[in-house]
Amino acid sequence: MKKGLLMIAAVGALLFSSCKDNNASDKVRAENVETAAERDAQETVYPEISFEEEEFDFGTIQKGENVEHIFKFTNTGRAPLVITNATSSCGCTVPDAPKEPIAPGETAEMTVKYNGSGNGQVTKTVTVSANTEKGKEQVKIKAFVEAGETTS
Repeated sequence: MKKGLLMIAAVGALLFSSCKDNNASDKVRAENVETAAERDAQETVYPEISFEEEEFDFGTIQKGENVEHIFKFTNTGRAPLVITNATSSCGCTVPDAPKEPIAPGETAEMTVKYNGSGNGQVTKTVTVSANTEKGKEQVKIKAFVEAGETTS
């Protein structure tokens, strides 16, 4: 019972206490509101990477055969696209992505080289880290690797 009365007294004290200034909105500066609105609007603008194709099939290749494919993409967003890294799921696949920012509306290319390792059907994934909203995008290459003499 004592605890209940103490709680009621504490809540009552909080409710009935008042600040010296009842109108806090009078303290807000208009230029600060505009600056915050501009900052928040800019933070929601992202680049978007749109690949012409997200998967490429080399078809049948010989074991050890070096092949490559160029993935073309466009920045369809409203901010410059910056690719920070491009990695593959295996050391046999080497992506080469642009190092310079790609402006909105511009098209660029990423070359992916594969050394023909493995046997049978293989699929390799290339992960592109960029300043997009998702932060990571993926493309894939596929090939059917036939065992046989290796080419250099």
